[in-house]
Amino acid sequence: MSRTFWVAVSTGALAAVWLTGCGSSNQTRSAGPLPPVPVSVAKADTESVPLEVRAVGTVEASAVIQVKSQVAGELVKVAFEEGANVKQGDLLFVIDERPYQEALEQAQTALAKDNALLRQAQANLARDVAQSKSLEADAARNAQMAKEHIVSQSQSDQSTAAAEAIRATINADEAAIESARASIESDRTAINTAKLNLSYCEIHAPVNGRVGNLLVHQGNLVAANAATALVTINRLQPIWVSFGIPESHLSAIRQSAARDQNGGQLPVTVSLQNDVKQAARGTLIVIDNTVDANTGTIKLKAAFDNINGLLWPGQFVDASLTLGTERNVVVVPAEAVQPGPRGQVVYVVKADQTVDLRPVTVGVSRGNRVVIDKGIETGETVVTDGQLRLFPGAKIRPVAAGTVDSQEL
Repeated sequence: MSRTFWVAVSTGALAAVWLTGCGSSNQTRSAGPLPPVPVSVAKADTESVPLEVRAVGTVEASAVIQVKSQVAGELVKVAFEEGANVKQGDLLFVIDERPYQEALEQAQTALAKDNALLRQAQANLARDVAQSKSLEADAARNAQMAKEHIVSQSQSDQSTAAAEAIRATINADEAAIESARASIESDRTAINTAKLNLSYCEIHAPVNGRVGNLLVHQGNLVAANAATALVTINRLQPIWVSFGIPESHLSAIRQSAARDQNGGQLPVTVSLQNDVKQAARGTLIVIDNTVDANTGTIKLKAAFDNINGLLWPGQFVDASLTLGTERNVVVVPAEAVQPGPRGQVVYVVKADQTVDLRPVTVGVSRGNRVVIDKGIETGETVVTDGQLRLFPGAKIRPVAAGTVDSQEL
């Protein structure tokens, strides 16, 4: 074998070894540790958290008044604007009062007539009583004289008959007086009724509230207590919110109401569904007396002063009933809790900046904070954003909240 051939073979072998070494080095570099995953983190804190029951509620007017006429007649005036606020006692409608004014005058005339008849009957009684005294005396005297045969028996009998006749007349006078007095009482009743009907010709607002659409317009004839109301008034201050909660909470609600120092009036907060920043605080006033067997819920009702007019009848609102306060509980941002194959889990950051996937038991939530009943201790660091890139043991790199998606691995 020539020297030239050996050198060529040796050179080729060295080249092969060098290439093999280079390939091994590249493979080693590609199998190195993964870069830290950018995530947002937060500390688990200890707080006092209100115990709340949440539900969707419906706003109801605290009073719905259907205004109707108590007398029949022509509607001659409408004294309000549709959709306006009215105060108790404000004039709403005027019914034609002329027929009722005439009825009052007729009753007053009848009273005057019966008063005159009473005075006449009283005068007749006084006259007949005076005449009776004279005739009684004559009858007694003639009876005595007839015994003494001074006058005839027939003359004595005539005197006695005259005395009896005047007594009958007196009885008739007394009956006429009683009849006149009864007529006067009837006249007074008729006057009171006429005055009452006349007062019904003006219809006033029975409560403070807001009127709706006008249902009967000026110029129409209305009937007394007709099926159709003239207008409906909703009382908006105070206003009610009704909502149903699962019957499983009933025992806790009753116990909290019994412990409450405000007479069982537990606080209720409602917010608008399209703007949670607009909220109102009220108190629980009614726990219904039965559970709805079809839905398994019990109806509650809360009262709100509604001074600012935020709540409106028929609205749907988010209601939150506070049963008490859970003290010294561990809370984390709600974003930290993720669904796992066997329940809810949280990624916990360890001292070496790696993460551990830990199952947790979640309690009540309030806003963007959630209570952790089991699984997390106060002061531990949890991942709040970037969990999709993580796995148990992964190295993390904390970044500012909201910047995870813009970070590169």
